[in-house]
Amino acid sequence: MENDLVKKFVHICNYLQDPNHVARFQRFCGVQGTFHDKSTKPDSGESQPDCPGLRKRVQQGGQSSDVGDFNGAAGEDTVPQVNGMQGDASEGPGRASAAADVDFDTARAKPLRRNSLTGDVGQEFLIHNKFLFYLFTFGTELGNEMFFIVFFPFLFWNIDALVSRRLIVVWAWNLFVGQSTKDMVRWSRPASPPVVKVEVFYNSEYSMPSTHAMTGTAIPFCLFMLTYGRWQYPFLFGFCVALSWSVLVCVSRVYMGMHSVLEVITGFLYSLLVLAFFQPILDRIDTFYMTGQYAPLVVVVSHVGLGLVAFSLDSWSTSRGDTAQALGTGAGAALASYVNCQLGLLLDPPLSALPLTLPTISTGLVIRSLLRFLIGVTVLLITRMVMKAVTVPFLCRVFGLPSDDVRQARQHMKIELPYRYIVYGVVGFSCVCFVPLSFRILNLA
Repeated sequence: MENDLVKKFVHICNYLQDPNHVARFQRFCGVQGTFHDKSTKPDSGESQPDCPGLRKRVQQGGQSSDVGDFNGAAGEDTVPQVNGMQGDASEGPGRASAAADVDFDTARAKPLRRNSLTGDVGQEFLIHNKFLFYLFTFGTELGNEMFFIVFFPFLFWNIDALVSRRLIVVWAWNLFVGQSTKDMVRWSRPASPPVVKVEVFYNSEYSMPSTHAMTGTAIPFCLFMLTYGRWQYPFLFGFCVALSWSVLVCVSRVYMGMHSVLEVITGFLYSLLVLAFFQPILDRIDTFYMTGQYAPLVVVVSHVGLGLVAFSLDSWSTSRGDTAQALGTGAGAALASYVNCQLGLLLDPPLSALPLTLPTISTGLVIRSLLRFLIGVTVLLITRMVMKAVTVPFLCRVFGLPSDDVRQARQHMKIELPYRYIVYGVVGFSCVCFVPLSFRILNLA
């Protein structure tokens, strides 16, 4: 009986991992690939000399030598797959030229950003439904760095600092758990073809589970749980917003060709598990960060220690940097929270003031909020730009490495780890402490 259940579970996993489901969904949404004939050859799974850190997956007898049975096999006639890109054996009479299918309502497009590891610009594809393309592009951006640079500060400066602080804690730990799991499971991206790579920025990372699905689930539902009862709004409204946000991000990852259905579902459920663990202790963590005698030491040691663990799981990849980036931001925000509390800055409203109500929307309120947001984000972006420009050359000089090739230099753990912590630790600290202090000076608090 148990063996039958296990076999059935494995069968369901195989079914949900099939990249043909992703390809069918993309075609249903109006995405059409323009796959060209390209020669491929079996590889050894080692890094290419001209693409350091590029991990390969080799299909051997229908099974990957690196990731097991669920590694994006596109069917029985598989060919060597490199980081989710699978070569065509031939163009074939059944594969008509995509150019012949272009009509008046069709737009040609390429991925918006290059591959973060290899610099690959991706392959051109056709969009037959522009609305869905823009919708899911927006959805996938809800899990990217720039969104969090905008979202967390806006929430902190204009709405509720307590909620923003705790969301950053959940976000950082959620990313650490998700990215570390990726590096332990080591499944590659869905095979292309049949999948169209609408996005290639994260194509060199492992894919199980979907960390976009994890953050796209943890952030809205944690936001809902933190604000319901603290702010006055209908339960159904908050739940529907959180669910819609999560579904949009999850579905967008399938649309982009970055994840299989199984990986997205796993990311969604995994995030709920992480959230269930942290939600009961979030208040204690936040209180300790602000008032604990040894909070700064614990924050630095724990966040740096977790970064070292993440960097030791596998060879260099962008997921390592993303993990350190989240942990660095979390550490900077936690240290700033401690400083704010010790100096009596940005005190939370007393419990007697709860539940909070949204103030009356007025022209003055909107202008002040926009000014805080624009000035604050400008400060953060300038801080990030300056820190990026000076940190890598400084670290290269310290460790005796050439700094003329930044991409190559950052593939060394001793450069990438402190680089991410320094840059985003300063950004997180500035967001929570320095920028609000500047608002006081400018009479915008």
